[in-house]
Amino acid sequence: MPSIATGRHFLQIPGPTNCPLPVLEAIARPTIDHRGPEFKRLAGTVLEGIRPIFGTCEPVIIFPASGTGAWEAALVNTLSPGDHVLMFETGWFASLWRKLAERLGLKAEILPGDWRGGVDAAAIEARLRADRGHAIKAVCVVHNETSTGVASDIPALRKAIDAAGHPALMMVDTISSLASIEYDHDGWGVDVTVAGSQKGLMLPPGLSFNAVSPKARAASVTARLPRAFWDWEDMIAANASNVFPYTPATNMLQGLKVAIELLQAEGMDNVFARHERAARATRAAVAHWGFETQCADPARHSASLTAVRLPEGHSADTLRETILERANMSLGNGLGPLADRVFRIGHLGDFSDASVTGTIAGVELGLKQAGIPHRGGGVEAALGILAGNA
Repeated sequence: MPSIATGRHFLQIPGPTNCPLPVLEAIARPTIDHRGPEFKRLAGTVLEGIRPIFGTCEPVIIFPASGTGAWEAALVNTLSPGDHVLMFETGWFASLWRKLAERLGLKAEILPGDWRGGVDAAAIEARLRADRGHAIKAVCVVHNETSTGVASDIPALRKAIDAAGHPALMMVDTISSLASIEYDHDGWGVDVTVAGSQKGLMLPPGLSFNAVSPKARAASVTARLPRAFWDWEDMIAANASNVFPYTPATNMLQGLKVAIELLQAEGMDNVFARHERAARATRAAVAHWGFETQCADPARHSASLTAVRLPEGHSADTLRETILERANMSLGNGLGPLADRVFRIGHLGDFSDASVTGTIAGVELGLKQAGIPHRGGGVEAALGILAGNA
């Protein structure tokens, strides 16, 4: 084998994703004065343009941080020490959000899940009905669980909270679903939406987001968890004049402007359809090979990634290493209890049907090289979906 990889690298992990060249070019432009008129025009365009992507008319706050920062900002702006938050164990990232909440001094209760399905709205409703004293202050869930390839039903969760007659805030992590899977912050009655730049928004890591409802902003008035860098009101007040309260990630905002323009030009309905088509094609290949997806509920398959379970006795990490060596393609690894048991195919952000078929071909090449039993012809199965023949 050659000592260097040839051809373009296929970055097919569930994020960070491939960045379009116009976005990278915008980021590479000279840095501008973040107190000058050019930046004010940029900030105004970005702050207005990002709202429809979340499905909101309310403020979207942009931090120079990763998605983890957006998790923390959501909690510290709305809660006080010792407050009770309710979560649901959809997978690795739901568990990480719980750990972060505990480190902030919150009482984080997580309802158990099997890592193969989405949020159980009925279980959430039952737990909230039992909370007659309304000790639970927030329900925090992951919309699209990146570790499992499961997308939860957020409108059903809103109905469950309302049916229980409970005043808890509803917070939703959309880090791997925003701009890939349909989402409606206002229409679905979400109080805080958490997001990051490095997935459906087609940017490198470095920006995080909180979309906030009037109810969430009202809660921030009495919240007593310490906050300085993460304070929403400082951001909202500065953003009213198209500036930021501290030095923003200027070049990333230049890239975000272009990313928003690309999404607008394609049309969000077309963006969602493209992701759904890629997901169906990928699942068709997986089924043809004779494998299961980690998501066991057909109604809850993610449109932005597919987590594939290998048969017992076969190493997913060895397969990923083989694919990287032979096809110059990176796939996502299994996380937590799924380590070495699943591999994850990302199909989100900037990609085409040709990207999908190339990815399927690379996986099938790796399966053959690794000697993993499977039925050949996964590419043809995927093409049946992409060509509209199935």
